[in-house]
Amino acid sequence: MLETEKASLVERVNDLERIVLEQKDEIVCLKSTLADVLRRLSTIDNSYDNAKNTEGSSHSGSVMSSKSFRFSRNTITRLNSTVDEKRFGRVPSRVTSSPSRSMSTAKASSLAQKAIHHSNGSLHSDSMSSHSISPAPSPSPKQPNMQNLSASAAGIGGVGGVGMGGGMGKRWSSTGDFVSGSPGPAGSNTGNSMSRFSTKSLLNLNSSLSGNGPKQAGSHAYVQRRDDDDYLKLYISGRPIVLHIPEAQISSYETTKVQPAPNKRLRLDWVYGYRGKDCRSNLHQLPTGEMVYFVAAVVILYNMDEQSQRHYVGHTDDVKSLAVHPNKLLVATGQCGGHEGRDTLPHIRVWNSVSLATLNMIGLGDFTGAINCLSFSRADSGTILAAIDDSPDKIISIWDWQKKENGRRITETKCSVDTIVAVEFHPLDKGQIITIGKNHIAFWSLDQNGMLYKRMGVFENREKPKYVTAISFTPAGDVVTGDSNGNISIWPRGTNVISRFLKKVHEGSIFSICALRNGGFVSGGKDGRLVLMDDSMRLKSEQLVEAHFGAVRVVTQGKGSQLLIGTTKNCILSGDFTLGLVPIVMGHTDLLWSLSSHPQVAQFVTGGRDRLLQLWDSLSHSVVWSKDIGEPIQTVQFSNTGDTIIVGGVGGRWMVFDTVTRELLAVYQDGQDVIQTIKFSPDSNLLALGSKDCGIYIYQCTKVPHRFSKIGKCAGHSSFISHMDWSKDSTVLRSNSGDYELLYWNPTLCRQITTQSTVKNLEWATQSCTVSFETVGIWPENFDGTDINSVCKDGEEQFLVTADDTGKIRLFSYPASQPKSLSHAYRGHSSHVTAVKFMHDGVRLLSAGGLDTSVLQWRVV
Repeated sequence: MLETEKASLVERVNDLERIVLEQKDEIVCLKSTLADVLRRLSTIDNSYDNAKNTEGSSHSGSVMSSKSFRFSRNTITRLNSTVDEKRFGRVPSRVTSSPSRSMSTAKASSLAQKAIHHSNGSLHSDSMSSHSISPAPSPSPKQPNMQNLSASAAGIGGVGGVGMGGGMGKRWSSTGDFVSGSPGPAGSNTGNSMSRFSTKSLLNLNSSLSGNGPKQAGSHAYVQRRDDDDYLKLYISGRPIVLHIPEAQISSYETTKVQPAPNKRLRLDWVYGYRGKDCRSNLHQLPTGEMVYFVAAVVILYNMDEQSQRHYVGHTDDVKSLAVHPNKLLVATGQCGGHEGRDTLPHIRVWNSVSLATLNMIGLGDFTGAINCLSFSRADSGTILAAIDDSPDKIISIWDWQKKENGRRITETKCSVDTIVAVEFHPLDKGQIITIGKNHIAFWSLDQNGMLYKRMGVFENREKPKYVTAISFTPAGDVVTGDSNGNISIWPRGTNVISRFLKKVHEGSIFSICALRNGGFVSGGKDGRLVLMDDSMRLKSEQLVEAHFGAVRVVTQGKGSQLLIGTTKNCILSGDFTLGLVPIVMGHTDLLWSLSSHPQVAQFVTGGRDRLLQLWDSLSHSVVWSKDIGEPIQTVQFSNTGDTIIVGGVGGRWMVFDTVTRELLAVYQDGQDVIQTIKFSPDSNLLALGSKDCGIYIYQCTKVPHRFSKIGKCAGHSSFISHMDWSKDSTVLRSNSGDYELLYWNPTLCRQITTQSTVKNLEWATQSCTVSFETVGIWPENFDGTDINSVCKDGEEQFLVTADDTGKIRLFSYPASQPKSLSHAYRGHSSHVTAVKFMHDGVRLLSAGGLDTSVLQWRVV
């Protein structure tokens, strides 16, 4: 009788736990629905503001109703902030109604300027924002205090109706909106923000900076010019480079003048790529209909139905881990460490997925290695956070992430000497944590005093794997793990021994086990198979992922029966076991060095060390076609008509592909070294190829698009060719080399032009050369000659964009011929940026991220 009562009691407790979990899911759905409603109301509100700016105030009745509506919207937001205040113990940001928005915006603008005032001599916004107000340069560069920045962003967030407390009154398209504040009426901020950047004030600023000591007239720290000279000397890595001044500017050119930054900004428009090659558990479906994942230093929230992206750009280096709070609205992401000051140290950011507001920045300065694994507690509604520091000691730390500005570390201890693959809180048992990795599975208990106790999992007489690679939970709280041998193990709740062992479910490692809402499971692994099992772990169905997409890295459940699959070749697939899988995100898997935009339509082509040549459509944000050409790709270039693509390889080979059919049309060979750069002349008669063998090969184009006749080789550089430009009349070619030389060539004779009077007044069709008179101002004093990898100008010659080794994109006014040329800087890439290209419309810009394998699409706004 006692055993029967005990069994009955256990069954009732399990039923109650199941009911509680279902109610929690219902509450999460209600919260997400409310958040989505607030987002849509905010969109309507913003649409009203835009209509008001264009149409005036003629419709008084409509205005009154809209004002009433905005009041109700803000009232809801204030209520939401009050709830957050009670929950997180912080004061909510003040919400202002629309009539006072302009005053609040001005205040927010000043806060943003104070928060990011530190810079290193160029007018840029080295903050989370891609829209932020760019400050004036500081004479003594400092690293920005991220805590103060977060505090300032909190105040600014309040202007827009949502603050750091987590209010959800507005759905922001980028984290940068918090730094720039509420946009307000069109043009309302332009005058205020740009007045401080007037030429007069900048000249005064430069005078005060240069007043520290006597200087030679007309000289700069790394640019020198004597009064009567028609040239200046640019010093890069201590080497003087003579740059001749165009005759029209000789009399007026002064090295002490300051060129202001452009009035326009860049806004992150789309991110291509996904990091599945070496990261796990980084793909989740949110209740709002968006999937969240990351690549480079950007976390992407992608709505597949609406074909829209939003971006969290608060990180300063590679994002390596991601966890979603039990309420499905908050997200924690961890990054690895950079080399540019305190704000690039490894740390965790907890942020709101609706407002994109950063709630807390945790562990800045406390971690040694990258944050490889993260998990919110689940049995206590996500009050604490577990993190694995990928240091040599593999430290596990537990954080009260809501405390203070940097979080409160409850405890930490050495986890294992070997690799840790994942950390997870038990969904039902408070304080219970499981870690898995090389040669182990560990069951941790966190007591009330903050002490961690570990029990190692016991495999007994069963096959012990080299790695335990995946973990999930049954509705009853049993632990389900997958290992490197393709086996699945069931560990009963509260124990550290195996009760059930399923052998060879997969051939090779199981990378992910997803618990479905109906109680079943889907596992995916190195063999590229998806295996569907019911709640009794019986096989129901299988699905094979095509080999060119890679092995299965992550499996998560999307809407309904839909599955989202992240792969080891940086793709995301969507589908089910009935209709199959289709790619929704694709990317490169190795160093991405080459990028070229189509001259007439909204397409671009990329090539990488992964041997993939991919043609993309920038409007549908999808891959048109992808082709493995059999060798690493160093450079790509469209023909002037866009009919063919020229691809430079690593062994002197270069190939011609048809843009539409991707067919290989012709193969040519020039030397045995890498083809570094390719350029067509503006009149389409000549083709120049710069090689690592220090030569430039010149070809005559024929009427057949893929047929070329060799003219000769330009020899004279002492290092590899890095960049080339044609003059607008196609008569002269200029080139840069690895040792910062700037030489000019007669391409039809393949001879160097040494008479500067014939070339210094030429206009250039493109701006690819990083060392030229037009690019003097892009070189900071402390930069090495290899630190700037790529430059380009737009078709109307208003802007100059640079890509550098610090992962930044900088926007200058063109030409940047003044030594003190101010700019706006933007983050997003976590690796050296290898290429930047404007698209044919001059409105959109593309950047390639080298080792982070991403392509970012920006918009000039």
